[in-house]
Amino acid sequence: MSSFSLYLLGILVLVAGLAYVAWLMHVPLQWIGAGVIVVFGLGILGAVKHTQRRDRPK
Repeated sequence: MSSFSLYLLGILVLVAGLAYVAWLMHVPLQWIGAGVIVVFGLGILGAVKHTQRRDRPK
């Protein structure tokens, strides 16, 4: 499994946990959905940034 897929798996677990806690706290579903989209988007950006290959100077 690549570093990128492990990073995304961790983000999915984090998002699921946060969404579940928000649901237990009776947060409205539209806010949970918005939070899931934002956190997942930030997770993808972080995964790409941390797993990209560095360009070698010529």
